[in-house]
Amino acid sequence: MTGTTLSRYASALDEAVTSKRATAQLGALTLDDAYRVQALGSELRTARGDRLVGVKLGFTSKAKARQMGVSDVIFGRLHARGEYPDGGTIALADFIHPRVEPEVAFRLGARFDARASADPEAELRAAVDAVAPGLEIIDSRYANFRFSLTDVVADNTSAAGFVTGAWQPADLTATGVRFDDRPVTLEIDGAVAATGNTSDILGDPVLALPAIARMAAAQGVVLPAGSVLLAGAATAAVALPGGVTVRATVAGLGSVRITTTGTPAEER
Repeated sequence: MTGTTLSRYASALDEAVTSKRATAQLGALTLDDAYRVQALGSELRTARGDRLVGVKLGFTSKAKARQMGVSDVIFGRLHARGEYPDGGTIALADFIHPRVEPEVAFRLGARFDARASADPEAELRAAVDAVAPGLEIIDSRYANFRFSLTDVVADNTSAAGFVTGAWQPADLTATGVRFDDRPVTLEIDGAVAATGNTSDILGDPVLALPAIARMAAAQGVVLPAGSVLLAGAATAAVALPGGVTVRATVAGLGSVRITTTGTPAEER
């Protein structure tokens, strides 16, 4: 597919992000083309001063991967304007049809450039300095939240916002460090909306790191110190209503919360 067409697709998705109006699915793309559209969209955001602050994985649940007919995770970029403080407020008017998922997040204490490393996986593990519970807000830019695999990759894996709780020091180079088998609860106004387990994230969220190292190398993404790595969702996504408090709790890691106001653009 021509570069002109891919740039047009990136611009259409970027317009959906900024206007809060859903767009049509893109149609036939190769996976490589879809990642190129994603990269072009990230460049548009960066040009507006919305710097790269991390990356995320999608389809880390075996059930979700089977549902989508894929055998590998997908990779997206996190930008600064999507970062919200723990305990803060999110205006739903900034989204089209948002959903929320509980996550496990890692933080980089050092810059990471997979292409410059002889052992990217080991270097990434060494660069991680902390772990925290997280919430990811996903918001497909496609009408009716419907998309193909290549559509969602082009749309930056529906990345729209994220929140991290209190960071705890973590040394992932130590022998036997694991974060599996930890119950996860997602609550809305104190009522349980979803439950899961960190083992639902690739068997152990730590196993997200080899995938992130591999995909960062493939996409040429360089991560600055302080970057956030979202390992994947521990439950199914839940529609995000207005006027509520959402809390995710990960056993042993603590909790993280946000409050929402208003209504999404699709409902106005």
